[in-house]
Amino acid sequence: MNSPAPAKPLNGWADPLRFSPAKSESPAVVRFVTCTLAVLEREAHKLRQDPTDLVTRAIQPALWLLLFGQVFARTHAIPTGNWSYLEFLAPGILAQSVLFVAIFNGISVISERDLGIVHKFLASPSPRSALVLGKALSGGLRSLTQVVVVVGLATLLGVRFDLSFFHVAGVVALVVLGAAVFSTFSLLIASLVKTRERFMGIGQVMTMPLFFASSAIYPISLMPGWLQVVSRFNPLTYQVDGLRRLLLQGGDVSAGAIALDGGVLTIALCGLVALCARVYPNLVR
Repeated sequence: MNSPAPAKPLNGWADPLRFSPAKSESPAVVRFVTCTLAVLEREAHKLRQDPTDLVTRAIQPALWLLLFGQVFARTHAIPTGNWSYLEFLAPGILAQSVLFVAIFNGISVISERDLGIVHKFLASPSPRSALVLGKALSGGLRSLTQVVVVVGLATLLGVRFDLSFFHVAGVVALVVLGAAVFSTFSLLIASLVKTRERFMGIGQVMTMPLFFASSAIYPISLMPGWLQVVSRFNPLTYQVDGLRRLLLQGGDVSAGAIALDGGVLTIALCGLVALCARVYPNLVR
């Protein structure tokens, strides 16, 4: 009798639930990258099956640009330098929409725990940090549609963007980095609180302080002194700054400025991934 055919990898990548002993003995870097890509591919497959969430997420930035942006642009109350208020606001609303998509990404891991998927992940030899990073990068994948929504709508409203290839590539990188940071933060919260109700409550409480303690809708110079200090430790501030530099015409796109924004987000991501990898098993305890 013919022996049954071996199980195929999940959609072209190694399935993290089915690591063979040979694969588990492969170099640590290769195993880490393979597992991260496997988790990311799995999340992308889920997104293709149910893209409705992306459509609903486009409503909020549209309301901010059409209502809040139009009203405050008429008041001329906020100094924005050589940019109109809508030009100043658009990168901030892009960062805000990325934050709102990413911060609730952790609720999916609670559902996966209830289905027993997280237990299987933890039972595999997959590095915990790779499981966390793959999940975080999936938040970046979900957030890329927000770039199209915000840039497209703002362009219709008269905002002029610098859409050269390298600037767009930088915007994509910053969106993915920022979304990964807040997705990891979301996963960290989910691992600690463990229930949907508590997670939703904490997620809603955290989004507003992160948003208003950044330069998304007004310059940092307008903040009181204590809030300026807080904003310097807010990753969203650096994402907004980088997006503004890259998207708006006349922005400072010096290598040092962009490297600072990207470097802060990268350091924040590495720190959160390391921390979340330690508490991730608590989700099933």
